[in-house]
Amino acid sequence: MGRRLPPFAAIRAFEAAARHLSFTKAADELCLSPSAISHQIRALEDFLDTKLFERRANQTHLTLTGRGYARRMTTLLDRLEADTASILTRADRTLRVLCTPGFAARWLVPRLDRFEHPEAVRLRVSTGAPSTDFASNDADVVIGWTEPTVPDADVVPLMRSGRYPVASPSFLAANPLNRPEDLCNVTLMHDETMDQWNEWFAAAGVAAPRLPRGPAFPNCELATSGVEQGLGVSLGYDMMVRDTIKAGRLVRLFDTVTMPFVIYSFICQSHRADEQMISAFRAFLTREMRASGDAAFELVAE
Repeated sequence: MGRRLPPFAAIRAFEAAARHLSFTKAADELCLSPSAISHQIRALEDFLDTKLFERRANQTHLTLTGRGYARRMTTLLDRLEADTASILTRADRTLRVLCTPGFAARWLVPRLDRFEHPEAVRLRVSTGAPSTDFASNDADVVIGWTEPTVPDADVVPLMRSGRYPVASPSFLAANPLNRPEDLCNVTLMHDETMDQWNEWFAAAGVAAPRLPRGPAFPNCELATSGVEQGLGVSLGYDMMVRDTIKAGRLVRLFDTVTMPFVIYSFICQSHRADEQMISAFRAFLTREMRASGDAAFELVAE
């Protein structure tokens, strides 16, 4: 038995008219006349045996059935458009990843040589405040901070981490730090995104000094970079600084760690989650996250 589907031209006309709530704007978008749009919608209403639009006070409104059908058709056409574009651009595709500077510099870039690109995919990594507005951010994938709620998007927790103090070898040579209490007498670096010094001092059982005792930066990466230059002590996220510690540019101070939480999530539009290049990049991140994890800092990537 064949599929019982409405005419595709009627679906396009209805979806455009529903999105604009205007037959005239739908006609402009599809390069048709308003009467042609009206004809297509009448044909669809006849096929479905129900009204999709109604006119009230010289304005066009969707019926309750029309609103629900429009949402589903928009999702369907968005997916069709994305799947078609992924084939049309197969010869020269770009995977656009937006993430924080810290995630890019300290975690992603050192591992990119292990990312096996599907076919001829060119990876483009952009940094900054990772906007999750896919209508304006020009991104295929966003590595977002914590676990944001993003409409019409898949948000998959990737990385969980706690924090502990770190300093440079040169700073420690000039400022011996043998006990948590010694931190009360040195410059502490702060990040405005989530400053957790009070939490760390409480976990260490130390009365926190009157904060701040040092400069504040917009994010943890700038604070950590300042620490690498010997400017003071910062709270590093374990998953972000452990490679830098292994390289000898930073030294971990003390055993106390703040409560781990999800610091990064993988975010993409729901209708594109199964695209080859997006799913391949997610699988790559998952493998690398698991390889760099341990029992104390549970990874939540699947």
